[in-house]
Amino acid sequence: MTNTVQTGGCQCGAIRFRVEGALDDASVCHCRMCQKAFGSFYGALVNTKGVTLTWTRGKPKHFASSNFVNRGFCKHCGTPISYEAPDGVALAIATFDHPEMIVPSVQFGIESKLPYVDEISALPKRHTIDDVATAPFLEKLVSNQHPDHDTDKWPPT
Repeated sequence: MTNTVQTGGCQCGAIRFRVEGALDDASVCHCRMCQKAFGSFYGALVNTKGVTLTWTRGKPKHFASSNFVNRGFCKHCGTPISYEAPDGVALAIATFDHPEMIVPSVQFGIESKLPYVDEISALPKRHTIDDVATAPFLEKLVSNQHPDHDTDKWPPT
Protein backbone atom coordinates (compact mmCIF):
# COMPACT_ATOMS: atom_id res chain seq x y z
CA MET A 1 0.00 0.00 0.00
CA THR A 2 1.26 3.43 -0.92
CA ASN A 3 -0.02 6.63 0.66
CA THR A 4 1.76 9.36 -1.25
CA VAL A 5 1.45 11.59 -4.24
CA GLN A 6 2.56 9.67 -7.29
CA THR A 7 3.00 10.73 -10.88
CA GLY A 8 3.35 8.90 -14.15
CA GLY A 9 2.66 8.97 -17.83
CA CYS A 10 3.21 7.49 -21.24
CA GLN A 11 6.50 6.79 -22.99
CA CYS A 12 6.58 10.00 -25.03
CA GLY A 13 5.27 12.36 -22.31
CA ALA A 14 2.11 13.50 -24.12
CA ILE A 15 0.07 12.10 -21.20
CA ARG A 16 0.96 12.70 -17.57
CA PHE A 17 -1.09 12.00 -14.46
CA ARG A 18 -1.00 12.58 -10.72
CA VAL A 19 -2.52 10.33 -8.06
CA GLU A 20 -3.11 11.50 -4.49
CA GLY A 21 -4.01 8.91 -1.86
CA ALA A 22 -3.42 5.30 -0.92
CA LEU A 23 -3.06 2.87 -3.81
CA ASP A 24 -3.73 -0.57 -2.39
CA ASP A 25 -5.63 -2.59 -4.99
CA ALA A 26 -2.91 -3.68 -7.43
CA SER A 27 -3.20 -6.80 -9.56
CA VAL A 28 -1.83 -8.73 -12.47
CA CYS A 29 -4.33 -9.90 -15.09
CA HIS A 30 -3.52 -12.81 -17.38
CA CYS A 31 -6.75 -12.67 -19.43
CA ARG A 32 -6.33 -12.71 -23.19
CA MET A 33 -7.77 -9.20 -23.46
CA CYS A 34 -5.08 -7.79 -21.14
CA GLN A 35 -2.37 -9.76 -22.93
CA LYS A 36 -3.33 -8.14 -26.22
CA ALA A 37 -3.96 -4.67 -24.76
CA PHE A 38 -0.51 -4.61 -23.12
CA GLY A 39 1.26 -6.62 -25.85
CA SER A 40 2.71 -8.69 -23.04
CA PHE A 41 2.29 -11.84 -20.96
CA TYR A 42 -0.11 -10.00 -18.63
CA GLY A 43 -1.33 -6.56 -17.62
CA ALA A 44 -0.37 -5.05 -14.26
CA LEU A 45 -2.93 -2.54 -12.98
CA VAL A 46 -3.73 -0.57 -9.87
CA ASN A 47 -7.23 0.64 -9.06
CA THR A 48 -7.71 4.36 -8.37
CA LYS A 49 -10.87 3.92 -6.33
CA GLY A 50 -10.70 6.19 -3.27
CA VAL A 51 -7.83 8.32 -4.57
CA THR A 52 -7.72 11.52 -6.60
CA LEU A 53 -6.59 11.00 -10.21
CA THR A 54 -5.73 14.11 -12.20
CA TRP A 55 -4.63 14.14 -15.83
CA THR A 56 -1.93 16.83 -15.74
CA ARG A 57 -0.99 16.70 -19.44
CA GLY A 58 -3.17 15.29 -22.19
CA LYS A 59 -5.74 12.56 -21.81
CA PRO A 60 -5.85 9.01 -23.13
CA LYS A 61 -7.63 8.04 -26.32
CA HIS A 62 -9.88 5.01 -25.85
CA PHE A 63 -10.62 1.64 -27.38
CA ALA A 64 -13.76 -0.17 -26.23
CA SER A 65 -12.30 -3.63 -25.66
CA SER A 66 -15.74 -4.87 -24.54
CA ASN A 67 -19.21 -3.53 -23.97
CA PHE A 68 -18.15 -2.54 -20.42
CA VAL A 69 -14.47 -1.63 -20.63
CA ASN A 70 -12.56 1.19 -22.32
CA ARG A 71 -8.79 0.90 -22.60
CA GLY A 72 -6.94 4.21 -22.51
CA PHE A 73 -3.72 4.69 -24.48
CA CYS A 74 -1.50 7.46 -25.79
CA LYS A 75 -2.41 8.39 -29.36
CA HIS A 76 1.20 9.46 -30.01
CA CYS A 77 3.30 6.56 -28.70
CA GLY A 78 0.70 3.83 -28.04
CA THR A 79 1.50 3.30 -24.36
CA PRO A 80 -1.36 1.47 -22.59
CA ILE A 81 -2.43 3.77 -19.73
CA SER A 82 -5.80 2.82 -18.27
CA TYR A 83 -8.52 0.24 -17.84
CA GLU A 84 -11.83 2.03 -17.38
CA ALA A 85 -14.83 -0.01 -16.24
CA PRO A 86 -18.15 0.75 -14.50
CA ASP A 87 -16.47 0.24 -11.10
CA GLY A 88 -13.69 2.76 -11.77
CA VAL A 89 -10.37 3.49 -13.42
CA ALA A 90 -7.24 1.39 -13.06
CA LEU A 91 -3.84 2.58 -14.25
CA ALA A 92 -1.03 0.52 -15.75
CA ILE A 93 1.52 0.09 -12.97
CA ALA A 94 4.54 0.42 -15.27
CA THR A 95 3.38 3.90 -16.35
CA PHE A 96 4.06 5.27 -12.85
CA ASP A 97 7.35 7.10 -12.37
CA HIS A 98 8.10 4.71 -9.48
CA PRO A 99 6.36 1.44 -10.38
CA GLU A 100 8.47 -0.42 -7.82
CA MET A 101 6.32 1.18 -5.11
CA ILE A 102 3.14 -0.56 -6.32
CA VAL A 103 3.17 -4.26 -5.55
CA PRO A 104 0.42 -6.49 -6.98
CA SER A 105 -1.43 -8.60 -4.41
CA VAL A 106 -3.56 -10.86 -6.64
CA GLN A 107 -3.60 -12.47 -10.09
CA PHE A 108 -6.74 -12.57 -12.22
CA GLY A 109 -7.58 -14.38 -15.45
CA ILE A 110 -5.30 -17.30 -14.67
CA GLU A 111 -7.23 -19.51 -17.11
CA SER A 112 -5.33 -17.65 -19.87
CA LYS A 113 -2.00 -17.53 -18.06
CA LEU A 114 0.78 -18.49 -20.45
CA PRO A 115 2.34 -21.76 -19.26
CA TYR A 116 5.91 -20.41 -19.01
CA VAL A 117 5.24 -17.18 -17.10
CA ASP A 118 6.08 -18.69 -13.70
CA GLU A 119 9.41 -19.95 -15.07
CA ILE A 120 10.66 -16.58 -16.35
CA SER A 121 12.41 -15.72 -13.09
CA ALA A 122 14.53 -18.89 -13.45
CA LEU A 123 15.94 -17.81 -16.84
CA PRO A 124 19.58 -16.67 -17.00
CA LYS A 125 19.94 -13.00 -16.04
CA ARG A 126 22.11 -10.34 -17.68
CA HIS A 127 22.36 -6.58 -17.52
CA THR A 128 21.88 -4.82 -20.85
CA ILE A 129 25.49 -3.64 -20.82
CA ASP A 130 26.70 -7.26 -20.43
CA ASP A 131 25.70 -8.05 -24.03
CA VAL A 132 29.03 -7.31 -25.72
CA ALA A 133 27.62 -7.89 -29.21
CA THR A 134 25.23 -4.94 -28.80
CA ALA A 135 27.80 -2.52 -27.30
CA PRO A 136 28.35 -0.54 -30.56
CA PHE A 137 24.59 -0.19 -30.97
CA LEU A 138 24.09 0.89 -27.35
CA GLU A 139 26.86 3.49 -27.56
CA LYS A 140 24.97 5.27 -30.37
CA LEU A 141 21.50 4.85 -28.89
CA VAL A 142 19.66 8.10 -28.13
CA SER A 143 16.46 7.64 -26.14
CA ASN A 144 13.38 9.70 -26.98
CA GLN A 145 11.57 8.40 -23.92
CA HIS A 146 10.12 10.96 -21.53
CA PRO A 147 11.95 10.98 -18.18
CA ASP A 148 10.31 9.43 -15.12
CA HIS A 149 9.31 12.79 -13.67
CA ASP A 150 7.22 15.79 -14.60
CA THR A 151 8.74 18.30 -16.98
CA ASP A 152 7.40 21.11 -19.13
CA LYS A 153 9.21 19.78 -22.19
CA TRP A 154 6.78 18.22 -24.61
CA PRO A 155 6.97 17.35 -27.34
CA PRO A 156 10.51 16.00 -26.93
CA THR A 157 13.18 17.78 -28.93
